[in-house]
Amino acid sequence: MHSKPSIVKRIALERIEKLFELAAEKEAGGGEDGMRLAKRYTRLLKKIGMHYKVPLPKRIKNGICSGCGAVLIPGRNCTVRMASSEGYAVYKCECGNEKHIFYRRS
Repeated sequence: MHSKPSIVKRIALERIEKLFELAAEKEAGGGEDGMRLAKRYTRLLKKIGMHYKVPLPKRIKNGICSGCGAVLIPGRNCTVRMASSEGYAVYKCECGNEKHIFYRRS
């Protein structure tokens, strides 16, 4: 019973993805202005998703810190620890917030 997303929702999703790419570029570039712009882009993409009722794709949702809104880049602004016995990776942002991302164990 899944219907095709409307044109408006598809455009909203395209903009969300483009904003995420831009935010990742700015965050990776570093500098105070780049980080500020990246956080602004993540706020915008979340607002677009809420306004048009478009769920954020998993890769985007997992790539943004829920505490400060930064794009998570391992080694740059977050550390990654594998909790292999639990089946998830822990991304710890420089703001102190942790994100647990589950993965399949084989």
